[in-house]
Amino acid sequence: MTKIDVLCAGKLKENFYRDAVAEYAKRLSRYVKLNIIEVADGPDMNAERDRMIPKIREDAFLVTLEIEGEEMKSTGLAECIGRLENSGHSRIMFVIGGSDGIHEDILKRSDKRISFSKMTFPHNLMRVILLEQVYRAYRILNGEPYHK
Repeated sequence: MTKIDVLCAGKLKENFYRDAVAEYAKRLSRYVKLNIIEVADGPDMNAERDRMIPKIREDAFLVTLEIEGEEMKSTGLAECIGRLENSGHSRIMFVIGGSDGIHEDILKRSDKRISFSKMTFPHNLMRVILLEQVYRAYRILNGEPYHK
């Protein structure tokens, strides 16, 4: 079973975000082993970098979420995950930065940079959006219906 890590700057404070993340984590549990790793956000990108870098596993395929990354459709994300699994990658780590973004040292380590939009989203909401899209990707990969 593939392991999906989501490395995030900041903790979820609002119940509605926690509830949404818990729901997608439950749904994903039949496809992957999900691990959400939270580090304190701020006070600047250097501090976040120093807390994130020790959490990045060497064996992980590292995907950073950033505005300037590659935009793709949901089917494209599914294909990407499927290719990674088929080529022997058993751990995929997504990184969601804090309000200032992701430090260049982490971006240099990134294996793939993706963007969900040219718009900026709060990092708490981005966590929910990411998990929903990963869930959708696994539904697509397994030929299961999912609303469009």
